[in-house]
This record gives sequence, C-alpha cells and structure tokens, in this order.
Amino acid sequence: MHNSFLLALVVIVALAFDFTNGFHDTANAVAPTVATGALKPRTAVLLSSALNLAGAFLSLKVAATVASGIVQQGQIVLPVVFGGLVGAIAWNVTTWYFGIPSSSSHALIGGVVGAMMAHAGGSAVLWSGITGKVLAPSIAAPIFALLIAAFATTLSRHLTAKTDGSTKAWGMRVGQIGSSSLLSIAHGTNDAQKTMGVITLALIANGTLGANSATPKWVVVLCGVAIAMGTFIGGWRIIRTMGQGFTKLSPTQGFASQVTSSVVILTSSHFGMPLSTTYVATGSILGSGVGTRKRRVHWALAGRVGVAWLITLPSAALFGAVCFYGERLLGYPLGVVVMGLLLALYCSFIFLRSRNDRIHAHNVNDHWGEHTEAFEKVPKPVEEVTAGKS
Repeated sequence: MHNSFLLALVVIVALAFDFTNGFHDTANAVAPTVATGALKPRTAVLLSSALNLAGAFLSLKVAATVASGIVQQGQIVLPVVFGGLVGAIAWNVTTWYFGIPSSSSHALIGGVVGAMMAHAGGSAVLWSGITGKVLAPSIAAPIFALLIAAFATTLSRHLTAKTDGSTKAWGMRVGQIGSSSLLSIAHGTNDAQKTMGVITLALIANGTLGANSATPKWVVVLCGVAIAMGTFIGGWRIIRTMGQGFTKLSPTQGFASQVTSSVVILTSSHFGMPLSTTYVATGSILGSGVGTRKRRVHWALAGRVGVAWLITLPSAALFGAVCFYGERLLGYPLGVVVMGLLLALYCSFIFLRSRNDRIHAHNVNDHWGEHTEAFEKVPKPVEEVTAGKS
C-alpha cells in the first residue's frame, strides 16, 4: 500500500543514519593519519569526506545484498524499515558518545532484523544471509586484518631498516596519505551502499519499486552526499580511541594498517559482503602494534571494544523491535512520528552531554588518559624521533 508521507519519513531517517555512519566511522580512514601527524586533523577529514562521496558511486553489490539478502522482501513494511533505522541511529549515537568504534553496519542490520522479527517473526529473516554475509565475515575479517597488518608492518620495517631516517619518515607519511585516501574510497564503496539498500527496501515495501529492483540513481547520490557530510563533521571521540588508545602509532604502522584495511574492505565490496569497516580498521591497527618490536598494545581496551562488538547486533535489534512495537501501539502514522521525535530528543541529549567532555581537532591527539605514563615508557622508533627534529 502506497504511503508517500511514511516513505518520506523513512528516507529522511535513512539519510540521518547515513550521516551518523559518516561521523561514527571517520576514524576508520583517518585515525592513523591524524595520530602520526601525516595530515592535520581538519585536512584529513575533508579529504576523507570527498573520497567517501566518490566511493559511493563505484559499486552497488553491497546495496543489493542489504536490499535482498537480510529479510524477506515480501513481508517488509515501511514501519519495519523505520524502526530498524531508529535502532541503528540510537546505537550509533550511544557508542559515539563513549568513543567505542562499534559497527554501524551491524547496527543497521541488527535494527532492521529486530524490527522485522517484531513484525513477522523469525521466519521473515534470511538467517543464511545473516550468517554467510554478515556474521562469518565479521569474525574472520578483523583476524585476517590483524595478521596481515602485523606481517606488513614487520616487512616494512625490515625493508626500510637501512633507509635514512628522515627519508623513511617522509616516505611513510606520503604513503599514509595515499593509503588513507584509498581507505576512504573503500569506506564509501562499502558503507554508503548499506543505506542505499535500506532505502531500496523502503521503496519496495511502499510499492514504488518492484521486488529485486535496482537502486535508483537519486538514492545513490543522496546517500553519497549524506555520508560525506557526516565524515566532514569528524567523529573525534572515536578517532582518539583508534588513533591513541590501542597503541602508539608510528608512520610505518599507520601506512601498513591503512593499506591492509583498504585491501580487505575493497575485496569484501567486490563480493557484495556488507563488512564492518570498523572491525577491519581496528584489527589492522592492533596488528600494526603486534608487528612492531617493543610497541605496547593495550589489549584491555581491545577487550572492552570486543564486548561492544558482540552486543551491537542484539542491542540494535532490541532498539529496532521496541521502536516497532511503539509505532504499532500508537498506530500509523502517529506512532512513526512520535518515535522519530523521541529519537531526536535522545540524540539531542547525547550531544549536550558530549559538550561536557568535548573532543575536537585540537585535542584529538592528546595522550590516552590512564595510559599516558605507559606510552611515555615505550621507546620511539627512529622515524618518530627523526620526524620530531625536522
């Protein structure tokens, strides 16, 4: 049944999610570059936002997976899509406030699955698609990224061991800018498409598009612009966690971790897997620490982040289900409007709370709180010492 008003609300909230996806995941592409000083923070997010926009136009395979491989298209209705988006945004904003690099992708998929289960039960969810293209890659990808980044870091350090210190530092920083750019394109290619897939689901649910229809061009453009705008805002809280929290990054580590993330994410996009870029980027950063001699890795923080990863899908699903029940209790479209207003109030509350402990471009590279003393005890690699003298 056509309902242009509900469809418009869903599209607006979908673009709002895409915006939160942008600033929540900015760290995936720029954290190492900002942490090592290869680019100034504002310059890094500006470059990343432009390349996220470009990446959104490169492929639609992930959008097709989200649109047709997660839930039964024949049972989807607009309030389900809306509830899923509300659940995803609520989880994104919450984890951003606490500086946790959780998965926007899993938040979105979890939110839609939770709302769908509240609407039509578990039989309406394509569990084989969830398992094969969401859960399995989410477990394997960060492990592969960690191992590859550790090897790449070790190899880079051996290959450049006899290189002049200043030349090595300069070359690695240039390499970081290039790898960060590639990673931004990869992020746009993978993450912007997830929102495209959800909007496509909404259009199918409304009867505007037929089942298994391709994503319209206007959806591609709007989603690309929304994620680019979110990226430009700069998710400084999570950038600080990834750039300073897991390990003290050198230019060599930054370059190795970003190249690794780019390769893994672009490969997943090629095969249409809605991979979590956050999990890959985090695994790569941890791997770069593992591959650097005498470099401390803060596994306690990694463990806390790992717990957040485990609860992302079910938490977003719970948010999505609660939102859908609220919509149904109040009736349509009133319930949709009320739940949208509650989401806006919650986001405003979180934003105001964040102003009490604001992290921005000027303090994003400050020492990591409780780990400051530990970092100062770690000897600096040659490239950092040389770069500091230049």
